[in-house]
Amino acid sequence: MKNKNILITGGLGFIGSHIADELMDDNHITIIDNLSTGNIKNLKNPENDNLKIVKEDIRNSNLKELTTDIDYIFHLAAMASVPLSVENPIECNDVNVNATVELLKAAADNGVEKIVFSSSSAVYGENRNMPLKETEPLMPTSPYAASKASCELYLKSFHDSYGLNYTALRYFNVFGPKQDKNSQYAAVIPNFISALLEGKQAIIYGDGEQTRDFVYVGDVVRANIAACKSDFNGVVNVASGEKLTINRLYEIVKDTLGSDLEPDYQPERLGDIKHSLADVSGMENIDLKIDSKDFEKQLSETVNWFKTIL
Repeated sequence: MKNKNILITGGLGFIGSHIADELMDDNHITIIDNLSTGNIKNLKNPENDNLKIVKEDIRNSNLKELTTDIDYIFHLAAMASVPLSVENPIECNDVNVNATVELLKAAADNGVEKIVFSSSSAVYGENRNMPLKETEPLMPTSPYAASKASCELYLKSFHDSYGLNYTALRYFNVFGPKQDKNSQYAAVIPNFISALLEGKQAIIYGDGEQTRDFVYVGDVVRANIAACKSDFNGVVNVASGEKLTINRLYEIVKDTLGSDLEPDYQPERLGDIKHSLADVSGMENIDLKIDSKDFEKQLSETVNWFKTIL
């Protein structure tokens, strides 16, 4: 992808900054971010001539102006926390749903070629029909999950009503460098790493036998770009297609760091799901494959990054 005008909402955050880094040398990038969880330090080269940063909340920005002459939008700005959405469901809806509808209207009015939306596996809820296919019924168990499911429906409706092309990517548990250890979003890996590096017990919520499908942030970046280039309109799981218990994950992190600390088990968190595993065959629709064999290497790279900041 070259010489395109690209808007990245939430572009200073964990995933958004990785996308920006990948694309900014060959494209014109505009980032809008309110810095609630994002940080300019996440960018490799914030002084790049191809980069414009708008430090505003998407809810208070002139989206019609922001989307003028834009080819593609990567929409990542969101309240990306299950616990926070349970505490503040109205704000979650305002940030995640209302702002998205405003962005879609502006994009449709300005003839944006495509929007790639960051959705979540949380939309599946406690659906036990593993591995989860994109055609499964949505069963959100938290306001956060409900907001993402709502956005997916709005995306389809804007495609049907206005011809706005889209792909909604349902991320499973994303990990990698730049992930905020204080974030509530899929933050189990950075929490484990940072706790053990600081010589503290890591917290496991519940019995640790819950399973997750982890995917490296570099693969998520590839998924976003592949979705942008593709003609596919619809929903795609982005995951490794492999399940791992939280207990086993802790053992791998512990062994990687050479620690002998045992975890601190705490009560389950409200809104958390027990098991999650993706059917990844749908990634063929955007011509993408993810190799789950790289997990331990990717985890090691993540550990090494955390060592540089702690």
